[in-house]
Amino acid sequence: MSPVLAGVLQLLALVAALGLSYRPLGDHMARVYSSERHLRPERWIYRAIGANPSVEMRWPAYLRGVLAFSAVSLLFLYLLQRVQGALPGSLGFVSIDPDQAFNTAASFVANTNWQSYYGEQAMGHVVQTGGLAVQNFVSAAVGMAVAVALVRGFARSRTGELGNFWADLVRGVVRILLPMAVIGALVLVACGAIQNFSGIHEVGQFGGGTQQWNGGAVASQEVIKELGTNGGGYFNANSAHPFENPNGLSNLFEIYLILVIPFALTRTFGRMVGSLRQGYAILGTMAVIWIGFTALMMWTEFAGRGPAFELAGGAMEGKETRFGIAGSSLFSVATTLTSTGAVNSFHSSYTGFGGGITLLGMQLGEIAPGGVGSGLYGMLVMAVIAVFIAGLMVGRTPEYLGKKIGTREIKFAACYILVTPALVLCFTAASFVLDTPAHSMTNSGAHGFSEILYAFTSGANNNGSAFAGLNADTQWFNSTIGIAMLLGRFLPMVFVLALAGSLAEQTPVPETAGTLRTEKPLFTGLLVGTIMIIAGLTYFPALALGPLAEGLAA
Repeated sequence: MSPVLAGVLQLLALVAALGLSYRPLGDHMARVYSSERHLRPERWIYRAIGANPSVEMRWPAYLRGVLAFSAVSLLFLYLLQRVQGALPGSLGFVSIDPDQAFNTAASFVANTNWQSYYGEQAMGHVVQTGGLAVQNFVSAAVGMAVAVALVRGFARSRTGELGNFWADLVRGVVRILLPMAVIGALVLVACGAIQNFSGIHEVGQFGGGTQQWNGGAVASQEVIKELGTNGGGYFNANSAHPFENPNGLSNLFEIYLILVIPFALTRTFGRMVGSLRQGYAILGTMAVIWIGFTALMMWTEFAGRGPAFELAGGAMEGKETRFGIAGSSLFSVATTLTSTGAVNSFHSSYTGFGGGITLLGMQLGEIAPGGVGSGLYGMLVMAVIAVFIAGLMVGRTPEYLGKKIGTREIKFAACYILVTPALVLCFTAASFVLDTPAHSMTNSGAHGFSEILYAFTSGANNNGSAFAGLNADTQWFNSTIGIAMLLGRFLPMVFVLALAGSLAEQTPVPETAGTLRTEKPLFTGLLVGTIMIIAGLTYFPALALGPLAEGLAA
C-alpha cells in the first residue's frame, strides 16, 4: 500500500469515528449543562469549596469565578513545583527554578502546556499527577464553561444571567472529562502505553549499553492531555515517545481524542440554542478548514523536493517511522488547529510550507475545531464578525440567532480578535531587539525567525507546541511566554463573557425576509472567508519573513 493511500485511509477512518461520536456526545454535553440535578459527588465538591450551584450569575460574577479559580490554581501549581525536592515521589529531582515554575504554572493553568523543561528529568510523580494532570482536567473544564456561558447568551433573552460557573466547572470534569478519560486510558494501556509509579531504572539498548528511564502514570495523563486539548507530555519527546504513543493505532486514537469534544460541541451549541442547523453550519466551517489544512499538509510533506526526500518518499526528517508522513501530518494539523500542542514529530523539520501551515493553524485562533470550549467560543465570535460584515454589505442591521449585533457587541468581538495578534507580534519584535534570541536560536535566517514567531504564537494562542531548535529555557522566554499565555487565555475570556452578558440582556428580534440565513452553506462560506482574510491580513507580513520566505527559497 502506498503511503499516500495509507494517509487517505487514516483520514477516512478518523472522520468515520468522529461522525459516530458527534451526535451522542454532543447531546450528552447539552444535557449535562442544561440539567438542574446535582449528583452526590458534585454536591460534596460544592460543600467543600463553599459554592451554591443553584445561584445564577451575571457575566461579571461568572468572570470573577473564572479568574479566582485560575489564580488559586496558578499559585498552587507554582508552590508545588517550588517544594518538589521535599515531596515524596520526587524521584530525587530538585525544586524547579522560580522563572521556570512560573512559566509551567501559567502554561498548565492557561490550558497551554508549553514546556521548557525535560519532563522525565525534572518532574516527580507528585507534581506530574497531583499538579499537571489535575490542571489538564480543570483548565479544560474552564474553557468549556466559558463556551457554554456564551451559548446561553445567545439562547437566553431579557436577562443577564449566564448560569453558574462552579456548577459548569464541576459538571464538565465529573460528567464529561473523567468518564471519557478513564475509558481512553484503558485503550492506551491496551495499545502499550505505560501506567505505573516506578522509579528510575536502567534499560538496555539495541546497540549495547544502558539508558536510564523513569516510569509514571503516563496513560492517564496522556489521555487527558489530548482529550482536554492540553498537550503537555510526560516525557520531553511528548507523543513521539513510545511510552506515550506506542504505535499507529494509538496515534490515530490520540488524534481522535484531540478532535472529538471540539467538534461535538457544535451539536451541543445547536441543541442549546434550539436549532441543530445552526450547529451544523459551525461544524461545516470547522470541517472545511480542518480538511483543507490536512490536505495541504500531506501534499507539501509528501512532495518534498531533493534526493533525500525522494528516497524517503517525502519529508521524513524529524518524523517517527512508526507513524510515517501521513500519521505525522494528521497529528500536526490536529494539534495546531486545536489548542493541544502535543507533537509526534518535530515541526521544525517540516518543509518550509509545512511549518507555515502549522503556524497559520494557530494564528487562525485555533477554531477549526479549536480547543475544548475555546474553539467554539472563538468560532462564535468570528460568526458575529461575519454577520456584521454581511450587514454592512447589504445596509442592514446585523443579527445572529435573533440578537442584534450592535456597537457594543462588535467592540467586544473586535477586542477579542486583536488580543492574541498583539501579544504575538509585539513579543516577537521585542525578542529580536534584545540579545536573547542570538543565544537561543540554533538556526539563522528565515527559519530562525520562524522559531521565535512560532514560540509566541504557540504561547499566546494557548497551543503549547514547540517548533524545536529554540532554547526557550531562559529568563526572557520563560517570563515573556508565561505572560503571553496568561494574557492570551484570560483577556479573550473577559470579552467573550461580556459579549455573552450583552446578548443575554437583549429582546429577541423576529426573523424577517431580509434576515441573513446563518444556517445555510452561503454563511459557512462567508465565515470561512472572514476567518482566512482576518488571519491573513494580520499575520501575512510575519509569515512572509519566515516560512514563506523559506519555502520559496527551497
